[in-house]
Formats: sequence, C-alpha cells, structure tokens
Amino acid sequence: MPATAPVATQLTQLDQLKKFTKVVADTGDFGSMKEYAPQDATTNPSLILKAAGLPDYEHLVDKAIKDAGAGASASQVIDHLLVAFGLEILKIVPGRVSSEVDARLSFDRDGSIAKARDIIGLYQKAGISRDRVLIKIASTWEGIKAAEQLQKEGVHCNLTLLFSFPQAVACAEGGIQLISPFVGRILDWYKKSTGKTYAGYEDPGVTSVAKIYTYYKKFGYKTEVMGASFRNKDEILELAGCDLLTIAPPLLGELKASTDPVVRKLNPDTAKGADLKKVTFDEKSFRFALNEDAMATEKTSEGIRTFSADIVKLEQLIAQKRG
Repeated sequence: MPATAPVATQLTQLDQLKKFTKVVADTGDFGSMKEYAPQDATTNPSLILKAAGLPDYEHLVDKAIKDAGAGASASQVIDHLLVAFGLEILKIVPGRVSSEVDARLSFDRDGSIAKARDIIGLYQKAGISRDRVLIKIASTWEGIKAAEQLQKEGVHCNLTLLFSFPQAVACAEGGIQLISPFVGRILDWYKKSTGKTYAGYEDPGVTSVAKIYTYYKKFGYKTEVMGASFRNKDEILELAGCDLLTIAPPLLGELKASTDPVVRKLNPDTAKGADLKKVTFDEKSFRFALNEDAMATEKTSEGIRTFSADIVKLEQLIAQKRG
C-alpha cells in the first residue's frame, strides 16, 4: 500500500498572530503561561491579589513576608511579593515581566521613582537583568515624568491605565519603553455612554490604539505599543500587527482553538503614509486635553481607584498572614 502524504498542519490563530505581534500573557497564573507560551507576561495589583489568595501561591506570600523581614512595612512586603511572582514568571517566559508601582503613588512623581528603584533593586539582587523587567506606572502627568527619569537611569517602564492620544504622545516624547492602552475599558465606557454595540473595526478602543500605533510609526518613535484589556477576540484580531498584545487566558484559549486566518491589520510601512500631524504637550496642555476627554479622565481615575483598593486588600491579606 503506498505511503500517505503527511497532512499539512493548520496554524492556530494564536500561532498566526505570533508571526507579527509579540503575545503577552495578562495573568498571574503560571499554568496559563506554560500552556500558551507567551513572549512576556504582565501583572497588576488585581491579578496578584487574585493569585495570592489561592492555595497554589500561598508559599510565595509566606516567602515575601520572610524575605522582607519582621520590621518591614506592608508596602515593603508587597514589593517582595511582586518580585516573588515576577521571578517565577521569568522562569517561564523568555522575555520580560511587568511589575506595578503602588497605584496610590499615581500623582507622586518622586514617590513613584523611589518605589520603582526599590522594585528593580530586588530584581537585581535576585540576579535579574533590568532588560527583563518593566516597571508599570499609571499614565498620569506625574507618572509619565517619573518614568521619563527612570528611563534615563536604565529602568524600563510600562505606562499603564492609558486611554487617550495625549497620554500616548507624552509617553513617546518622554522616551518611555512601552505603553499599554486599554482597549476593552474604552469600549466599556462608550457602550455605557451611547447604548450602542460596536463591530471590531469600529470599536473605539481598537481605533484609539490603531491611531497611536500609526502615529508612533509615522514619526519614528521607539516606544512600543501593547494593546491591553480586551473584551473579545475580534478586538485582538483587529489589532493584529501591533507591537505587542497582552491577552488574558480565556481569550488566548479562543485564539488557540481556532484555525481561521489572521490578517495583519497594523503595519509600520502603511503607517508612514498616514495623514497625521505631529503634536506636543506641556503639562498645562496635557492636563487640559485629558480633562476634555471624559472617557479618558473617568477611566484613568477609575483604574487608579480599583488598583489602589486591591493594594489595600493585599496589605490586609499580608496582615492576616503575619498574625
């Protein structure tokens, strides 16, 4: 009987996406990272809080308390906890991990810088190169200026809670390593505000990130764009070609379960011909532009409040563990 020719294996949408976009796992769960093999991983206070409350990760909370020492503040223990999670993540992903500065410092430039130095110092003490860590800071004016200083010190930053073009422009002009515009939270606001539903290509979160990406590529900014906070798979596919996309495990699963074709939507060559004018913001014009954008103002504030509340819950969890 003649040999049967091998059947070509169809690539999953996840594997297709990885050809032109770095896929990042948006989770604190190590099992999910191993399953989907992302390049990088991001965490935030909400994800760490969720993971820290699970039995599988209890040992990391205990380790952070021990490593920080008996006289350490709750804030110092949390630094150790962030790094403990980060060190485990870096055993799994080949690239970078993002660890977040306390959201309660979002309007404190000097406090954010000091906290970032503490976190990066713990990573370096554990033998981790600065190139493998991104320090996450909220995209307030103070946060952007803190990150600008940290970048000069060789500390790479990921500006999070980013919802608007002025925030993105200020980050690029500050030489920030990476930004994380929040696609799904922008969609949430518009759906609630207008009562409409949006197809993938007209999704206001998608169009916002596409504009930022196009602007960066047209004017040669090196800041990386990482779409974040997705609500559905269509949003991800509409941003195929973005520098990076950070995706939660359920949506990674949907991408892995499908072999439908993925078409590249964002391309630096196409961006160079875009009809966009270069703009700049100083502190006054930045604050006014952000204030004029109700969605960005509300979602930035809401995000800071949520992450701050989860930091308080983490402190309470640590206090209970310490007895």
